[in-house]
Amino acid sequence: MADMKRILKWVAIALAGCVALLLVSGVVWEQIERRQVALEYPAPGRLIDIDGGRRIQIDCRGTGTPTVVFENGLDYFGSLAWGNVLAPVAKFTRACAYSRAGMLWSDGKPGLHDGLGVAHDLHATLAAAGEKGPYVMVGHSLGGPYISIFTGLYGDQVAGLVYVDASHPDQLKRNEAALGKKLKNGKALVQKLGAQLSWTGITRLMLGSLPPNSEMMSRMAPRAAQISWAFLPISLGAVVSEREAMASSRTFDEAQAYRNLGARPVIVLTRGKPIKEDGMSDEEAGKLYQVWLEMQKDMTTWSSRGTQRVISDSGHYVANDDPGAVIAAVREVVDDLRSAN
Repeated sequence: MADMKRILKWVAIALAGCVALLLVSGVVWEQIERRQVALEYPAPGRLIDIDGGRRIQIDCRGTGTPTVVFENGLDYFGSLAWGNVLAPVAKFTRACAYSRAGMLWSDGKPGLHDGLGVAHDLHATLAAAGEKGPYVMVGHSLGGPYISIFTGLYGDQVAGLVYVDASHPDQLKRNEAALGKKLKNGKALVQKLGAQLSWTGITRLMLGSLPPNSEMMSRMAPRAAQISWAFLPISLGAVVSEREAMASSRTFDEAQAYRNLGARPVIVLTRGKPIKEDGMSDEEAGKLYQVWLEMQKDMTTWSSRGTQRVISDSGHYVANDDPGAVIAAVREVVDDLRSAN
């Protein structure tokens, strides 16, 4: 009996040693991979120091005024989300896309990534990069509340806005009212676990067995999708932090105060197709889409010069499904502002 206990003890010690060795190996491998990814995929544009060594990646192209500033949604694509529209817009005016804190090449930051923090970071980045207003702000999905907050804080620098199937500050409570329950989000739990394990290499190991298969990635340029996937273990922490600030209504509450856009030209682009999440019935998807259309229409009332366009063949990622619609809307706002001067 005593011999058996000793054997089991040494087996347990050996197993613990193996686990520790695997963990250390995973941590070292992840750090090597991160350095390799940074070397293989250098940041487009520039890395701007905004906070004593904290850098934000921004890619500005073209010349002219106003300057168009793109803000992506709750995803891990950063400036790459606008790959189908940035260069075409830069042909007729100055255009900038950037990656928020913790995304892709941009350094992370402590604390919750809420809308006010995003707006402050963007303002600091543009200033440090030498970019000047007036700006036309373009926001997709959660980027909508972000550009609303930016406009509320720095309104003297914002001349016009384009909302691209953007989130509405009331969407959580309106969706819950329409369904009679809160929406479950399995993706959020997976992302949170992935972010927590990313330093161990486990997240990268799991991703290595999967193809880049999101709706967004299927319509991105292959290299942009590859870059986003390679950086995903790095970007996940920021995505989770932004999602938590949204899910708690913190970002939406911050955006509530900034619905008055005055007489700025505003174009609201709305997807023409409903979204059906996993586990959702067709009836529930239909109800949520009707609520979405109502909220999108409401956003046009925030300005005395607001207008809405439903992009019939587009899903949520309008900039990929119909980039021409985004480019045309931006050009219309730019031309409007130029003709007024």
